[in-house]
Amino acid sequence: MQIIENIPKLKPRAIGAHKGDFGKVCIIGGSIGMSGAAAIAGSAALRAGAGLVRLATPRSVLPIVAAIEACYTTIPLPEDVAGCISADAIGLILQLAGQNDVMAFGPGVSVAAGVRRVLDKLIAQDGLRLVIDADGLNCLAKSSDWLERKKASLILTPHPGEMRRLWDRLFRRQMPADRTDQAAELAQKAGCTVVLKGAGTVVTDGGDRVYVNTTGNPGMATAGSGDVLTGVITALAGQGLDNFDAAVLGVYIHGLAGDIAAERTGQVSLITTDIIDSLGEAFLQHLKGQT
Repeated sequence: MQIIENIPKLKPRAIGAHKGDFGKVCIIGGSIGMSGAAAIAGSAALRAGAGLVRLATPRSVLPIVAAIEACYTTIPLPEDVAGCISADAIGLILQLAGQNDVMAFGPGVSVAAGVRRVLDKLIAQDGLRLVIDADGLNCLAKSSDWLERKKASLILTPHPGEMRRLWDRLFRRQMPADRTDQAAELAQKAGCTVVLKGAGTVVTDGGDRVYVNTTGNPGMATAGSGDVLTGVITALAGQGLDNFDAAVLGVYIHGLAGDIAAERTGQVSLITTDIIDSLGEAFLQHLKGQT
């Protein structure tokens, strides 16, 4: 297996470029009490360069999500009595799948029955590029046959707990202790790119490429940090990077932004919005070859 050390870079932007050149992305997220997760992912996608960011969220959550950031657009989705996305949203979400370059699913969505049905339909869409995080991964872990239905091109971004739940669903043997082995075996089994989060985040396509991240710090162990990563990876994929390169650059920039933020606030006081606010400096440093 080849250990990747060179970090991808985005191509310079053409003088005559327009927003359509930098990706239309749609993030499906949020539920009552978890509106911030969707907004964080959307804000991060904007700061990571996506040309157009859409947030599809339950109808009752939409005013909160829309008020947090003016630069993404919002789409109201049918919801159940608990304020989670309902199965009635499937038709609209499938329309969105055809209108966007990349989609993300999971931040704050819950694991309600309607949410799981929506994800079942999304992963069966041939040609769809889909980042799955957070509760989206927990929904997969509750499904016994999602691999048989998978046609979409997936990037999975589990933290160790989500990794354990996915492993227990897919494998009938003990999970290896080595994190690189865990990620590689899941990627091979699922035919996707896996981002196993944590200290030394592992990215692999299950083939001959693996990257172990060197940026980041313990201050980033704060609620919402993973939602930032979801938004960043989604935006980079929308700008033309393949799944593996988008994931590698995404985790590197995410960690670097966390390091820049920690220099300003210290690790103890670091919060997720500090990471978003530092993304611009992280991209600049990487572009200039300072990292």
